[in-house]
Amino acid sequence: MSDAHPESLTIGQLADRTGVSVRTIRHWSDVGVLTPDGRSAGGYRLYGAGSVARLELVRTLRELGFGLDEVSRVLRSEATVAEVASVHVAALDARIRALKLSRAVLSTVAERGSTTEETALMNKLARLSVDERRRIVEDFIREVSDGVEGAPDMSERLRRSPVDLPDDPTPEQVDAWLQLAELIRDPDFRAGMRRMLELSAPGSHGGHIWFTRHVMEEVREAREDGTGPEDPDAAGVLSGLFGDADRAEVLEALDVGLAAGAERYRELLHAVRGNDQQPSRSEDFTWLGRALRAEIRRGAS
Repeated sequence: MSDAHPESLTIGQLADRTGVSVRTIRHWSDVGVLTPDGRSAGGYRLYGAGSVARLELVRTLRELGFGLDEVSRVLRSEATVAEVASVHVAALDARIRALKLSRAVLSTVAERGSTTEETALMNKLARLSVDERRRIVEDFIREVSDGVEGAPDMSERLRRSPVDLPDDPTPEQVDAWLQLAELIRDPDFRAGMRRMLELSAPGSHGGHIWFTRHVMEEVREAREDGTGPEDPDAAGVLSGLFGDADRAEVLEALDVGLAAGAERYRELLHAVRGNDQQPSRSEDFTWLGRALRAEIRRGAS
């Protein structure tokens, strides 16, 4: 302490008192966020007792990510801590979302052993805006359904239940979106889905099996009740589901859809939307295919 300033601390004493380095205190003094109260006879900076509290505030704000300009504004009462903090919360939220996306993409890259080109594409797909993601899916819907007589109104279904990632997606949702985006960009998948819908002619229910939960619930119930696909009772299940629709058309739609990957498409939609994981329908599809084939054989005999 100095005789002229009995309550003052040298920069070294202030550093010892607060645990902040001399170099940092000097820098903060130079930029004006911690102004010395005076100088000693030898020209050294001196800080009053209030500088300890001020320094603690500066350190706290800096540790929370405030820039020195923002710290200065708070100290000059040009902005409150709460006002500056709200801006930082929004920025941190955006940063956290970006980091989670990056982590999800990198996890997928590591798991797949992706090439540089694949990594760049996945990163681009993951960071698309909500509108951009929706356009990709809508373009797919239009390509596979436009002009197809009797096709389900897929666009209306999409409008009611859009394919949107939440603001804070899980890694599983991001990975599902990446897989979905890759799937619907595949020309073979698009062609297969369109062919499946083309089989859904007026009066036929073949193509609807992919989009009607009721159909698969009825099949599962029959299977779990012990009805075999070749049993006579299976014909009654099919009649209730498809009426007098041509069984060969229904079977073809089923086979084309399975080959195209329609079930994978449904599973990925559920995953992107964060829905509870659905039970596998593979056994139900197997039962349905066998039941249709059995009825076709009976009709041909």
